[in-house]
Amino acid sequence: MTTALYWFRQDLRLADQPALLAALQSHARVLLCCPLPAANARSRHGWLRIGPMRLAWHLQAVAGLRRAVQERGGELVVVDRPAEEAVVDLSRQAGLSVIYCEHLATPEELAEVAALRAHGLEVREYSQSTLLAAEQLPFEVATLPAVFTDFRRRVEEAGAQPRAPLPAPCDLHCTRSGMADDPSAATRLADPSVQAFRLFDDNRFEGSEAAGQAYLADYFAGYRPRSYKETRNAVLGVDGSTKLSPWLATGALSARTVMACLRRHEAGHGANESTYWIWFELLWRDYFKFWCARHGARVFTARALGKEVPAFDAQALERWRSGTTGQSFVDAGMRELATSGFLSNRMRQVVASYLVHDLGGDWRAGADWFESCLVDFDVTSNQGNWAYLAGRGADPRAGRRFDPEWQAERYDAQGAYRRHWGT
Repeated sequence: MTTALYWFRQDLRLADQPALLAALQSHARVLLCCPLPAANARSRHGWLRIGPMRLAWHLQAVAGLRRAVQERGGELVVVDRPAEEAVVDLSRQAGLSVIYCEHLATPEELAEVAALRAHGLEVREYSQSTLLAAEQLPFEVATLPAVFTDFRRRVEEAGAQPRAPLPAPCDLHCTRSGMADDPSAATRLADPSVQAFRLFDDNRFEGSEAAGQAYLADYFAGYRPRSYKETRNAVLGVDGSTKLSPWLATGALSARTVMACLRRHEAGHGANESTYWIWFELLWRDYFKFWCARHGARVFTARALGKEVPAFDAQALERWRSGTTGQSFVDAGMRELATSGFLSNRMRQVVASYLVHDLGGDWRAGADWFESCLVDFDVTSNQGNWAYLAGRGADPRAGRRFDPEWQAERYDAQGAYRRHWGT
């Protein structure tokens, strides 16, 4: 009887899980393992890499995953140790050497897999975080178009469409191992502040896959998809954009699952420019994932794909981070980010532009602060968007400055946003 280990990474779900299904189909027993993120890891600036709100959302996703596994007769071993250490130790305890996991093409995640292989483990990776699989693209990732518009055009001309999402396994009895969670992991998951956290103070926004599936169904059952393009730039309120990104970030929802709901909505209600724009935004997400795979560690350097090295002004950075620059629209955005763990796409562009183009700040420092704060942090989208705006990313060129006064007049004409997030 062969046994394998499934290592949950940024795919904290049971539905649409090709890697997990492959493990279950190929082995009589599968040990399910989910390492928790390090609570005290720090960036180069001394900031927590995963701040309290983002951490609470992630832990809710893990707790929801564990409940879903238990409901299907299985066990999920949750560990509060680095992934390399935890996976190696559990593999040795169980006497197995085959690991299944999601493939992630970013430097730290690639290094984790390399470390496991250095311990003599066989790691079988499956790409399942994108809407379109790499083999569906009308070009090799190595020749990814330099600008998104060309990527989108070629994908659409080729008629590439995402594959249907896979159902969740019904029976997980084969995952019972008799192994208990780490005591510290159990304590972290049971923390009352984690259990009580609700993004936007809205009971719909809890981090589990079950909550994500319920919100997804509700979103596409209503009118909001049909007005998305007109409302997506709203800076106040929950209903302007889809707000699916927090679940996509942890992998509690897959992009293919979202797309399947979109297509069903269009089949029942008709397609329009707004429903197309949801596809458009999901393609942007794919593009940044393939972009990071194409360029590797280079996109995390100061130069990235540009030529100039950004300046670093510690005082200006701190004013920006604390929302005390004196620019009211920018400061409101930074206070929202620190207070809520979220920021609309419009405000992300405004505050990022201000750091880079008005304060002459290091774009990587801004990316690091977003990593700490954003509940929906996704490393590829975050790095890609910051480098793009700084003129060091896809289609690198200068001049992407967002005039904060014009932006405020256009998107907060009555000042409601600034009053809401004012001092």
